[in-house]
Amino acid sequence: MQNTLIIIGITISVLVIFYILARLKMKNIPTVADSEKILTLTDKNFQHQIKNRLVLIDFWAAWCAPCRMMAPVLNEVADELAGNSYVGKINIEQYQSLAQKFQVRNIPTLILLKNGKEINRFVGVKSKQFLLEQINKY
Repeated sequence: MQNTLIIIGITISVLVIFYILARLKMKNIPTVADSEKILTLTDKNFQHQIKNRLVLIDFWAAWCAPCRMMAPVLNEVADELAGNSYVGKINIEQYQSLAQKFQVRNIPTLILLKNGKEINRFVGVKSKQFLLEQINKY
């Protein structure tokens, strides 16, 4: 009985340590500057920027570690896109009305718009290959 309690105590301690280390690692993810090809979307320029285009929009926030993980991936996607396909970003803290309009509940949320209409939605961290495949479908 005593050995069982010791094993349970050690197991819980190890799990807590792994959790703390994972949280620290997530907080230390560096901020990456946006590519010049990424559209910075606001409530003022939104309609103009998405008109007659295929746009992958990233809803993000500065405090969101998974959003910071997506930044380099989105830079690479934007750099590879050609023609009338673009990547745009919306900071949900600054433009809450756009996040509400698209019913964004979790971040990062990526919404693919074609001519201003939502055609697909992805939540969470996604790979460059996955995003390019989804964009190339349209």
